[in-house]
Amino acid sequence: MAGNSRRRGATRKDGTKKGAVVGSGGQRRRGLTGKGPTPPASLRPGHPAARKAARDAKAQAKVAGRQGGGAGNRSRRAGDGETPETVLGRNPVVECLRAGAPATALHVAVGATSDERVKEAVHLAADAGISILEVPRNDLDRMAGGALHQGVALVVPPYEYAHPDELLELAGESGSPALIAALDGVTDPRNLGAVVRSVSAFGGHGVVVPQRRAAGMTAVAWRTSAGTAARLPVARATNLTRSLQEYANTGLMIAGLAADGDVSIDDFDLAADPLVLVVGSEGKGLSRLVRETCDVTVSIPLAREVESLNASVAAGVVLAEVARRRRIG
Repeated sequence: MAGNSRRRGATRKDGTKKGAVVGSGGQRRRGLTGKGPTPPASLRPGHPAARKAARDAKAQAKVAGRQGGGAGNRSRRAGDGETPETVLGRNPVVECLRAGAPATALHVAVGATSDERVKEAVHLAADAGISILEVPRNDLDRMAGGALHQGVALVVPPYEYAHPDELLELAGESGSPALIAALDGVTDPRNLGAVVRSVSAFGGHGVVVPQRRAAGMTAVAWRTSAGTAARLPVARATNLTRSLQEYANTGLMIAGLAADGDVSIDDFDLAADPLVLVVGSEGKGLSRLVRETCDVTVSIPLAREVESLNASVAAGVVLAEVARRRRIG
C-alpha cells in the first residue's frame, strides 16, 4: 500500500516517518518574537519602490556630475572633471547629514539599521528627501574600495567651490573682521578638512585653496571636516598669489605661517586687522612667490625637541589664538 513504510522493498527505517512529531522544534518560540516594524518600501530588496529609488539616485548623480555651479550663481563652480564623492563611516555620514550636505543618495548595508547612528542617518536622509538604498554589504565594499565604511555610505555631488571674492562679501555681512585661511600647496585632503573645521570653529569666514597641485574637497576632506564643509565656503583660486594680492589691496593683512617666521605669534597682534592666514605645504612650507606676497611671516614657539607641527595643527593653533585675542580685545 502506498505510504506503508513496512511494505516489501521499503527502505525507510523506524523513527523516520514524516509528519507531526512531539514538540515544536522552537517554531512556537520564534513565532512569538516580533520582527519589528515593516521597513519602508524603498528599503525592501526587490520591491518596485526600491528599484525606482536606485534609478532616481543614479539619475541624480549623473545630473550632479554634468552641472557646474548652482543656478543663478556664476561664481560657484564644481571642480573641473570631478565626480561625485562618497563619504564613508557612521559618524562622518551623520555629521554631513546634520550639516545639510547636498547628498544625492544614502547607501545602507543590509542589517546595519540596528545601529543607532545608522538609524539617525536614515531618518535625517528621509527628512531631507535623499534617496535611501539598502544594498548588500559586498556592494558597499566595492564602493569603498577597501576603506572602512561601517555599513553606510553617503554620495555627495562634486563640491561647489566659491569664488575668493565671496569670502570678502561674507565677512562684510558678518560685521566682524575678516578671518580667512589660505592653503599654499597643501596636498593632503585630511589637512584641508581639518583646517576647514578649525576655521569654522574659531569664527573664520572661509578657506582658499589653489586650483592646481593642491588637495580639493574630496570624500576624505569631507570626512575630516565632520560636515562643517557644508556650512563654511571653500574657494578655489586659479592663481593663489594674485588672489592674495587682491586681498591685500582691499585692506587685509596677509600673514604667512612659517617655522622661521619674522616674528613670533606671542609678539605680534594678529587680531588687530582683517587677516588672511597662509599655511604652507606639508614639506616645503610657503612657496617663494606666496612668501614674498605676505606682509609678515609668523612662527609658533615650540619646545626644542619638536621641529615643526603638522600644517593643520599649526593653523588651528594660530586660529585659536586669533579668536582668543579678538574675544578679549
